[in-house]
Amino acid sequence: MPEAAASDIAEGIVKSLSAQRKTITAAESCTGGMAADLIVRVPGASKVFWGSFVSYTEDAKMKMLGIPGNLIKEFGAVSCQVASAMAEGALKKSGASWAFAVTGLAGPAGDDDETAVGTVWISVAGVKEKDADNLETEAKMFLFEGDRNAVREKAAIAALEMVLKRINDPEI
Repeated sequence: MPEAAASDIAEGIVKSLSAQRKTITAAESCTGGMAADLIVRVPGASKVFWGSFVSYTEDAKMKMLGIPGNLIKEFGAVSCQVASAMAEGALKKSGASWAFAVTGLAGPAGDDDETAVGTVWISVAGVKEKDADNLETEAKMFLFEGDRNAVREKAAIAALEMVLKRINDPEI
């Protein structure tokens, strides 16, 4: 993992959230807590990082984050809908200001023929400061190349990049 780039992004998240007096949580599947680890390596992370959910299996997604089983069945665990529901579920369970979720297929093989290895969905959810009832959720699909761990590392960094962009968006 490009350690300098990842640590700079994580440091930016901690600094921005500290300045905003906001908190964040994570819901990770294929990255297994890797993105959260990058955040907590930053001194001062305890002021902004609520904690995380490593919901690796479909059952864990349902039990830990409240993801409806029919949503997973209809769209698959690696989907826009499930990534968004993971971020929103983590936000609700934690009470944090922001949440991000990562779900994907790192390989070496998948459970089905429909999802390509390297497919990752990342979602970020937060509440507009002006309107506490207005939940803003964004999800984006990525297709990463490389072996299992390369996909996981690229996904963790992409998640942090997406978070940093969202938390610094003046429209949110």
